[in-house]
Amino acid sequence: MTPLLSVQDIQKTYGARIGCTDVSFDLYPGEVMGIVGESGSGKSTLLNCLAGHLEPDGGRVIFDTRTDGPVDTLTMSEPERRMLGRTDWAFVHQHARDGLRMSVSAGGNIGERLMAVGDRHYGAIRDKAIDWLGRVEISETRVDDRPTAFSGGMQQRLQIARNLVTGPRLVFMDEPTGGLDVSVQARLLDLLRGLVREMGLSAIIVTHDLAVVRLLADRLMVMKDGCVVEAGLTDQVLDDPQHAYTQLLVSSVLQV
Repeated sequence: MTPLLSVQDIQKTYGARIGCTDVSFDLYPGEVMGIVGESGSGKSTLLNCLAGHLEPDGGRVIFDTRTDGPVDTLTMSEPERRMLGRTDWAFVHQHARDGLRMSVSAGGNIGERLMAVGDRHYGAIRDKAIDWLGRVEISETRVDDRPTAFSGGMQQRLQIARNLVTGPRLVFMDEPTGGLDVSVQARLLDLLRGLVREMGLSAIIVTHDLAVVRLLADRLMVMKDGCVVEAGLTDQVLDDPQHAYTQLLVSSVLQV
């Protein structure tokens, strides 16, 4: 099977400081990869390099496109990369405000992404927006409300609806439950797990929360000082960590 995404030797430095170095992995259709590590481990730098938000210093990010097969996204033109970000890719930010237009209604936020890929029929766009609000457990009566009137958990669910409405095949998630109350986190995780399975999504999830990756990720990479120090099946890595740093991460959670 051809990987959906093949990451090869990604490197990023900030002067003398290493962001990430020599990171390689393959991600297959329908697979969820978790990336964990402490703050400063390089996981968010890596995610932003993969998603095209940061330009790496070296390496390749090869995506299996629908039309042209495997293409190195780092060599794409800016318009090509933008269109990829509206169609086959999506990015869920830690803070929903970074992924929403706060001055636009909930329905308008979802509709904008549809219009960006060519949808023009107002009634059809509104109907699809209402359908997606329901799928992320937001009442259709809130379709004309602005995100500023929503709770943090509702804003995050709206951001997810905005991202998934165009049926992407790969979703990048940066601490998707960060900053939310525990009960809100649990509800959001259940929703994400259901949508990932229902839509057959591939996803890369960056988090410091091992409970998140245990619930959502098929495979896991552990990063420290910009390097991947351990990788494998999620349960295998968490239940029988081999690297001393991974053992420390797991034991610190158990002691809480």
